[in-house]
Amino acid sequence: MIKAEIKDEELQEHIKHLIKDEMAVFVMADGRIRGALFHGTRFINQLRAQHNLGILETMMLGQASLCGALMIPMMKGQEHITLHYDVDGPAQGFSVEADSKGTVRGYLYNEHIPVEKPIENWNLKPFLGSGTMTVSILHKEDKEPFTSTVQVDSGNIAEDLAWYYKQSEQISTAFNTSIQMDKKGRVTGAGAMFLQIMPETGGTKITGSAKSSSADTKADEELLSRAEMAFKTCPSLGQWFSEKGNFEDLIYGLFREFNPSIALKRNITYDCPCNEDFYLNYIRSLPKDQLEDIRKNGPDPLEVICRNCGSVYSIPVSKI
Repeated sequence: MIKAEIKDEELQEHIKHLIKDEMAVFVMADGRIRGALFHGTRFINQLRAQHNLGILETMMLGQASLCGALMIPMMKGQEHITLHYDVDGPAQGFSVEADSKGTVRGYLYNEHIPVEKPIENWNLKPFLGSGTMTVSILHKEDKEPFTSTVQVDSGNIAEDLAWYYKQSEQISTAFNTSIQMDKKGRVTGAGAMFLQIMPETGGTKITGSAKSSSADTKADEELLSRAEMAFKTCPSLGQWFSEKGNFEDLIYGLFREFNPSIALKRNITYDCPCNEDFYLNYIRSLPKDQLEDIRKNGPDPLEVICRNCGSVYSIPVSKI
């Protein structure tokens, strides 16, 4: 990827004073609940610079990419996940890819979403409409990805992803994404969080008993209810990080009754493996008549744009 420069000096100065972009993975409630909190202010600004996006487009692809980042700690081994969102609204949808190495990339199907009237809030429903969310999971040893599709109609990407996990994985999961913009439309903070209730065999029973009982079921229901309540009281993550908030104060404060513990922190970046050699080899594989036409009629240099990251490669015909 050719890394685009963020040229806004005032924005750069603001970002310089924020904590590092990274993800904190945590567990709580004796292992019954796992979660992750991601600070992604630089992540979203890089995404925006790569695709040269407007405010609405940044909000949409930004939220989708934050969701992609949150799927990384749930990967098993070396995995690659693609999230396709195909809808009937003017945005048309998006594609986001994430892998276990900690990288995310993606693009909007329509990077110039038509807006007929001033936007009063960040309800994306009028621009997304309804359609399908398809998740494709590819393990290192797989020849073909495992693919699952669900219907979506909420206009809220985080809620739609939670619906996917409930329908396809049968796991209760909650997602929260947030992007804070200032009056000039600059992204001053961005963050995302997920909580996931693990099956009873994945952690310690609430009662400590080896046998299931109605008391166990009631304790589980109470646990879920309390965790859901705590999750809903989470402040705006975009604002939290834009005001120099940190991981520890939020996780240990918000979920203190569940005895949370941060297991690890890891880097998550907006990046793409594309490079000039990849596209040069692709061009060389074109039919001979097409290659001859390029050599005779140009253009020279050839301009190739990576749709996943917006990188522009100018390839001289002499290299072909």
